[in-house]
Amino acid sequence: MSPSSIHPSSSMADQLPQVLVLRPPKSSNPGTSFSFTHFETHLPQKFHLLKASESPLPTADFLAVHAASVKAMLCSGDTLITADILHLLPSLQLIVTSSAGLNHINLPECRRRSIAVANAGRIFSEDCADLAVGLLIDVLRKISAADRCTRAGFWPIRGNYPLGSKF
Repeated sequence: MSPSSIHPSSSMADQLPQVLVLRPPKSSNPGTSFSFTHFETHLPQKFHLLKASESPLPTADFLAVHAASVKAMLCSGDTLITADILHLLPSLQLIVTSSAGLNHINLPECRRRSIAVANAGRIFSEDCADLAVGLLIDVLRKISAADRCTRAGFWPIRGNYPLGSKF
Protein backbone atom coordinates (compact mmCIF):
# COMPACT_ATOMS: atom_id res chain seq x y z
CA MET A 1 0.00 0.00 0.00
CA SER A 2 1.49 3.32 -0.99
CA PRO A 3 1.90 6.14 1.56
CA SER A 4 -0.56 8.29 -0.39
CA SER A 5 -3.27 5.67 0.04
CA ILE A 6 -2.69 5.59 3.80
CA HIS A 7 -2.24 9.33 4.33
CA PRO A 8 -4.19 11.46 1.92
CA SER A 9 -2.56 14.55 0.44
CA SER A 10 -3.18 17.75 2.37
CA SER A 11 -5.66 19.07 -0.23
CA MET A 12 -7.55 15.78 -0.09
CA ALA A 13 -7.36 15.74 3.72
CA ASP A 14 -8.75 19.28 3.88
CA GLN A 15 -11.93 18.08 2.18
CA LEU A 16 -12.45 15.14 4.55
CA PRO A 17 -14.44 15.44 7.80
CA GLN A 18 -12.09 16.15 10.70
CA VAL A 19 -11.86 13.80 13.66
CA LEU A 20 -9.97 14.91 16.76
CA VAL A 21 -7.70 12.44 18.56
CA LEU A 22 -6.39 14.06 21.75
CA ARG A 23 -4.10 11.16 22.58
CA PRO A 24 -3.74 7.74 20.99
CA PRO A 25 -4.97 4.98 23.28
CA LYS A 26 -2.35 3.26 25.41
CA SER A 27 -1.93 -0.45 24.97
CA SER A 28 0.21 -2.36 27.41
CA ASN A 29 -0.15 -5.45 25.22
CA PRO A 30 0.50 -4.98 21.49
CA GLY A 31 -1.45 -8.19 20.83
CA THR A 32 -4.74 -6.80 22.14
CA SER A 33 -7.69 -6.69 19.79
CA PHE A 34 -7.83 -2.90 19.88
CA SER A 35 -5.02 -1.26 18.00
CA PHE A 36 -4.89 2.42 17.12
CA THR A 37 -2.66 1.56 14.17
CA HIS A 38 -5.72 -0.12 12.64
CA PHE A 39 -7.55 3.21 12.84
CA GLU A 40 -4.55 5.12 11.53
CA THR A 41 -4.46 2.84 8.51
CA HIS A 42 -8.16 2.84 7.63
CA LEU A 43 -9.68 6.08 8.94
CA PRO A 44 -7.54 8.54 6.92
CA GLN A 45 -9.22 7.32 3.75
CA LYS A 46 -12.51 8.82 4.98
CA PHE A 47 -11.51 11.24 7.73
CA HIS A 48 -8.76 13.74 8.45
CA LEU A 49 -7.33 12.75 11.86
CA LEU A 50 -6.25 15.75 13.91
CA LYS A 51 -3.74 14.32 16.39
CA ALA A 52 -3.21 16.74 19.25
CA SER A 53 -0.47 14.57 20.76
CA GLU A 54 1.68 14.98 17.63
CA SER A 55 1.38 18.76 17.56
CA PRO A 56 4.10 21.02 19.00
CA LEU A 57 1.29 23.24 20.33
CA PRO A 58 -0.04 22.83 23.87
CA THR A 59 -3.37 20.97 23.83
CA ALA A 60 -5.46 24.08 24.58
CA ASP A 61 -3.81 25.98 21.71
CA PHE A 62 -4.23 23.02 19.35
CA LEU A 63 -7.91 22.84 20.24
CA ALA A 64 -8.32 26.59 19.77
CA VAL A 65 -6.90 26.34 16.24
CA HIS A 66 -9.28 23.52 15.28
CA ALA A 67 -12.26 24.40 17.51
CA ALA A 68 -14.60 25.57 14.77
CA SER A 69 -14.01 22.62 12.45
CA VAL A 70 -13.97 19.63 14.82
CA LYS A 71 -17.32 17.88 14.88
CA ALA A 72 -16.18 14.43 16.07
CA MET A 73 -13.65 13.05 18.54
CA LEU A 74 -12.15 9.57 18.91
CA CYS A 75 -10.86 8.65 22.36
CA SER A 76 -10.27 5.75 24.74
CA GLY A 77 -10.79 5.17 28.43
CA ASP A 78 -7.42 6.64 29.37
CA THR A 79 -8.28 10.08 27.94
CA LEU A 80 -10.35 12.32 30.21
CA ILE A 81 -12.91 14.38 28.32
CA THR A 82 -13.66 17.14 30.82
CA ALA A 83 -16.01 20.09 30.65
CA ASP A 84 -12.96 22.32 30.08
CA ILE A 85 -12.01 20.35 26.96
CA LEU A 86 -15.61 20.34 25.73
CA HIS A 87 -15.83 24.13 26.18
CA LEU A 88 -12.85 24.49 23.84
CA LEU A 89 -14.76 22.61 21.11
CA PRO A 90 -18.00 24.51 20.39
CA SER A 91 -18.72 22.61 17.15
CA LEU A 92 -18.31 19.12 18.64
CA GLN A 93 -21.29 16.86 17.90
CA LEU A 94 -19.98 13.33 18.52
CA ILE A 95 -17.56 11.53 20.84
CA VAL A 96 -16.66 7.91 20.04
CA THR A 97 -14.73 5.96 22.65
CA SER A 98 -13.10 2.57 22.14
CA SER A 99 -13.85 1.63 25.75
CA ALA A 100 -16.95 -0.02 27.16
CA GLY A 101 -17.17 2.47 30.02
CA LEU A 102 -18.00 6.15 29.83
CA ASN A 103 -16.68 7.34 33.19
CA HIS A 104 -13.86 9.28 31.49
CA ILE A 105 -16.34 11.51 29.63
CA ASN A 106 -18.26 14.35 31.24
CA LEU A 107 -21.70 13.03 30.28
CA PRO A 108 -23.75 15.81 31.94
CA GLU A 109 -21.89 18.41 29.84
CA CYS A 110 -22.38 16.28 26.71
CA ARG A 111 -26.12 16.05 27.44
CA ARG A 112 -26.33 19.78 28.06
CA ARG A 113 -24.67 20.49 24.71
CA SER A 114 -26.46 17.66 22.83
CA ILE A 115 -23.17 15.92 22.01
CA ALA A 116 -23.80 12.29 21.04
CA VAL A 117 -21.57 9.72 22.77
CA ALA A 118 -20.90 6.20 21.44
CA ASN A 119 -18.85 3.47 23.09
CA ALA A 120 -17.77 -0.11 22.51
CA GLY A 121 -20.73 -1.33 24.54
CA ARG A 122 -20.57 -4.96 25.56
CA ILE A 123 -18.03 -5.95 22.90
CA PHE A 124 -15.49 -7.05 25.54
CA SER A 125 -18.00 -8.58 28.01
CA GLU A 126 -17.32 -12.24 27.18
CA ASP A 127 -13.54 -11.75 27.25
CA CYS A 128 -13.82 -9.93 30.56
CA ALA A 129 -15.99 -12.73 32.02
CA ASP A 130 -13.51 -15.37 30.81
CA LEU A 131 -10.65 -13.50 32.45
CA ALA A 132 -12.60 -13.13 35.71
CA VAL A 133 -13.26 -16.90 35.86
CA GLY A 134 -9.59 -17.58 35.12
CA LEU A 135 -8.45 -15.23 37.87
CA LEU A 136 -10.95 -16.78 40.30
CA ILE A 137 -9.54 -20.26 39.61
CA ASP A 138 -5.99 -18.88 39.97
CA VAL A 139 -6.74 -17.34 43.38
CA LEU A 140 -8.77 -20.25 44.76
CA ARG A 141 -6.25 -22.88 43.63
CA LYS A 142 -3.25 -20.62 44.44
CA ILE A 143 -1.70 -21.26 41.03
CA SER A 144 0.25 -17.99 40.72
CA ALA A 145 1.31 -18.07 44.38
CA ALA A 146 2.64 -21.63 43.99
CA ASP A 147 4.41 -20.62 40.78
CA ARG A 148 6.13 -17.69 42.53
CA CYS A 149 7.16 -19.96 45.41
CA THR A 150 8.63 -22.53 43.02
CA ARG A 151 10.44 -19.95 40.86
CA ALA A 152 11.93 -18.32 43.96
CA GLY A 153 13.42 -21.72 44.89
CA PHE A 154 11.44 -22.12 48.14
CA TRP A 155 9.97 -25.56 47.37
CA PRO A 156 13.10 -27.54 48.47
CA ILE A 157 13.23 -25.51 51.72
CA ARG A 158 9.54 -25.24 52.59
CA GLY A 159 8.32 -28.40 50.89
CA ASN A 160 5.25 -28.67 48.73
CA TYR A 161 3.14 -25.59 48.42
CA PRO A 162 -0.35 -26.19 49.90
CA LEU A 163 -3.13 -26.55 47.37
CA GLY A 164 -5.92 -24.02 47.40
CA SER A 165 -9.66 -24.61 47.57
CA LYS A 166 -11.57 -26.79 45.17
CA PHE A 167 -14.80 -25.68 43.52
